[in-house]
Amino acid sequence: MTVILLALGAACCLGLGFVFQQAAAQHAPMKDFLSVRLLLDLVRMPLWLAGIGLMVVGMALGAMALGMGDITLVEPLLATNLLFAMALSRRLTRQRLGRSGWAGLWLLAGGVTAFIVAGRPQGGQRSTDHLWQWLIMGMVLGTALLLAAVAKRERVHVSLEAALLGVAAGLIYGLQDALTRISGEHFGQGGWSALVTSWQPYAIVVLGVLALVLVQSAFESAPLRLSLPALTAAQPLAGIACGVGFLGDQLRVTPGALAWEVAGIVAVVAGIVLIGSHPAMPPGAGRRESVRELQPH
Repeated sequence: MTVILLALGAACCLGLGFVFQQAAAQHAPMKDFLSVRLLLDLVRMPLWLAGIGLMVVGMALGAMALGMGDITLVEPLLATNLLFAMALSRRLTRQRLGRSGWAGLWLLAGGVTAFIVAGRPQGGQRSTDHLWQWLIMGMVLGTALLLAAVAKRERVHVSLEAALLGVAAGLIYGLQDALTRISGEHFGQGGWSALVTSWQPYAIVVLGVLALVLVQSAFESAPLRLSLPALTAAQPLAGIACGVGFLGDQLRVTPGALAWEVAGIVAVVAGIVLIGSHPAMPPGAGRRESVRELQPH
């Protein structure tokens, strides 16, 4: 129960923080798209700093949850950040949920519940095959970088661009969660000396900066509903892949359990898409979309 409460607290902070960040990022200069300079512009905006503060708190709570529980349990719960983003956005826009909003809410909540109940995630022995670990991490990171490269070239399709950057950032955040879990194990086994002498904490910082640039560029270029659902869907998928792939997490693999697990994941993704496309989500900078359409390749 403590792990669940920590993960839901993290999801709440992340969801609210994303709304604040997007509201600020849409006012950043377009010339800094996919550049670290974008962060230097945003850091002067109090609203963005508030969003980052909430995100840092959310990541800290998520790290605590990952330290106490399994990544295959925590990641689906973190996906509920979209519910909290919707709650704040609905209050700001005064839009009613309607059928699509309620359907998305129940699909997301029901999918998370079905996956956890059917899969019964539990920890196991972490893989000692370092080649397999590096292969999975390389595939996740390589896919994220490839999507970011495509997004940078796809300058005339704003919606596709934002979605690709959202998926790329989500994949990196999922990988970052896996490395956070490993860092927590190092700290538990050898304290600070074991933590600072391992490579994972430094990789977490680098991945965090990279993901931040990607997600802020997505928030800058298009409405939140085009990027946040993609990010929210990609993060748990990457985290679960890492958890089962090399962290030793185990799921039930009976035919019935697998069917419910797949159905739960599909429901989560469908719920994320419905909530993300709801009119209550911040419309972003429609004016910027037309500006980007005129930019050359």
